[in-house]
Amino acid sequence: MKYNFITIEGNIGAGKTTLANLLAKHFDARLILEEFADNPFLPKFYENPGQYAFPLELFFMAERFKQLKDLIQQKDMFQQVTISDYLFTKCLLFAKVNLPGDEYRLYQRLFEIIHQQLVQPDILIYLHAPVNKLQENIKKRARPYEQKIPDNYLQNIQDTYTRYIKQHPVKTLVVDASNADFLYNPLHMQTIIDALDKDYEDGQHYLQLP
Repeated sequence: MKYNFITIEGNIGAGKTTLANLLAKHFDARLILEEFADNPFLPKFYENPGQYAFPLELFFMAERFKQLKDLIQQKDMFQQVTISDYLFTKCLLFAKVNLPGDEYRLYQRLFEIIHQQLVQPDILIYLHAPVNKLQENIKKRARPYEQKIPDNYLQNIQDTYTRYIKQHPVKTLVVDASNADFLYNPLHMQTIIDALDKDYEDGQHYLQLP
């Protein structure tokens, strides 16, 4: 394995956690999964975004920081690879969409203080799927508070991710996940595994699933 710390990202419903679980099993890796269910503000946010966006994003940032700091800094001689289903910068990307200007600027200051304390991933896998595919996946997993997420919100998140990836020299595999089925299509899974056996320059590298 060429990469010790692999992060998987994508929009809501893109399939991040499924892929992270499968890769962790394949590589016998440590797995870091976002504990979104523990955020008490999440259902409230979808009902009233204006009131609950700031505490929602603060809670997520605190929990992600604690999780990454604890797990990345633990030395495990039997598991050399770590796989996460989120990038810490996700905090800032979602905050940019969800918070008004003054709250976002305060949030950004806090983020910059915390961010520099964390280890950055060796490679990012970004799952890109169209909004209709995201909505299909969201309906399948049937989390009640997600069922009314509007298309334009998902598109805003998508656009924010795209701008970030284009503007930052993160070593990134951009995967067309329009028809991805990592759980039941072995060729899709094998394509990702094979891609992780190669060296890449910093920046974007596009990957098509068979």
